[in-house]
Amino acid sequence: MAQPTVSLLCTDLSFDRPDGRPVLDGFQLAVGPGRTGLIGLNGSGKTTLLRLLAGELSPTSGTVKVAGEIGHLPQGLTLDIGLRVDEALGVRAAREALHAVEAGSTDQRHFDAVGDDWDVEERARALLDRLGLRRLGLDRTTGELSGGEAVLLRLAALLLRRPDVLLLDEPTNNLDRAARERLYETVAGWGGVMVIVSHDRELLQHVDQIAELRDGRVSWYGGNFTEYERTVAAQQETAERLLRHAEADVQRQKRDLVDARTRLERSASYGRKRSVARNDPKIVAGKLKRQGQETAGRLQGIHTERLDEARRKLTAAEEAVRDDAEIRIDLPRTVTPAGRTVLTLERVRLPRGITAELDLRGPERIALVGRNGAGKTTLLRTIAGEIAPLSGVITAPVSLRHLPQRLDLLDDELTVVGNVKLFAPNAGDNAIRARLARFLFRGGRADQPVGTLSGGERFRATLAALLLADPPPQLLLLDEPTNNLDLAGVRQLTQALAAYQGALIVASHDLPFLRGLGITRWLELDGELRAVDPM
Repeated sequence: MAQPTVSLLCTDLSFDRPDGRPVLDGFQLAVGPGRTGLIGLNGSGKTTLLRLLAGELSPTSGTVKVAGEIGHLPQGLTLDIGLRVDEALGVRAAREALHAVEAGSTDQRHFDAVGDDWDVEERARALLDRLGLRRLGLDRTTGELSGGEAVLLRLAALLLRRPDVLLLDEPTNNLDRAARERLYETVAGWGGVMVIVSHDRELLQHVDQIAELRDGRVSWYGGNFTEYERTVAAQQETAERLLRHAEADVQRQKRDLVDARTRLERSASYGRKRSVARNDPKIVAGKLKRQGQETAGRLQGIHTERLDEARRKLTAAEEAVRDDAEIRIDLPRTVTPAGRTVLTLERVRLPRGITAELDLRGPERIALVGRNGAGKTTLLRTIAGEIAPLSGVITAPVSLRHLPQRLDLLDDELTVVGNVKLFAPNAGDNAIRARLARFLFRGGRADQPVGTLSGGERFRATLAALLLADPPPQLLLLDEPTNNLDLAGVRQLTQALAAYQGALIVASHDLPFLRGLGITRWLELDGELRAVDPM
């Protein structure tokens, strides 16, 4: 049987950060045709790996081999605002040459520039239309694009090149619902090699296999994300059962060792007494003593080996059980009575003709949805008092906090503890540390300067500061909170919000996340704020 083609191959790959800390060490990877979802905790090296595959980074040691042309869609994409759309697509030279030929030019340079791509404009236009960028003319500039449109335009440029291998790094960040659907369709219809780094569960439903990067190694799971979850759940159930058996065996071997020592001591004592009673000669008594010690040593060695083996099995069992820490907090002071008015918007008018009316009572959980550019962020910032409405009245008779998309609420120079103190100045140091431990900042981790934290850690620190604030918030505004979180971070955020007992308004395009929050009302912002059916 023919072996499947390997399109991406990493052999003994190592890569170190500028400070010398390793990201990957002796890493091995072989990726064949199909769509691969690459998942892992923040900081595990997923983005670094994609950049190594794309040739944007050079490995410290080892090799990277790619079969064919590669296309890479990075995170944090920015475009030159003066760039024309056809330049961003990489087709401007071909278009200009095509137009020259159509105008009657016989210059060979123009024919060379067109090559075989005589339908370049039609292909470019069709691709933009398919990705929801119908309004973009090829002669317009990219300065008019939203962040989500810039991502789709960059993806269109890659697709026009028809690469053999396509690498996508968190491609749904900043995409609204409609744009995400178009991206899902593109991924589902891709026939080449694709590696997708993503925390978007819906996107990961369209892959053929999952590769999990964990502790510097990749584990493979056939099927989409649902199949991955089922497999991991079954593995963890088995691992936890083996762990319980291993723990019980260690305890049993410890008892057996103690019992054996006790029996040997009693036997040795009895032998000494019999020898004295028989008045054995010293040479005989010494021989009997040596024999007893040798027997005791053999028996103790057997039991010690059994205990060591049981401990080795316990260590292996512990390593097989995932230690994905969970946030477990109790926030009773955020309780909001069912009939209490939390927020009212009366005839509120925002820029671009946006209007909003809202009456929010008790611990309601509102999902705020809508296309990019609809004004969701502006509305949340207006409710939070960061900007003033053009007209109308906003009343929030409870303490509220706002978690913006840009996590810039904390002071980078202060520690995690120091930042929380700013939000809860009357809380004691020990009380703050005890609460931070529930947010997984234990011991020295609570003393890290915020500027040194990873993206996921910074998010947790910001969330902790808001939820532990004094007075505690009874209304929480969240703006695209899952954008830069890995799957474990999304789970931890969901756990934290499950303990929160106040009112929520969450702007998000992440439907699985929203559905997991127990949303009580869905509101769409599209010129005005209106109720929509659950999504």
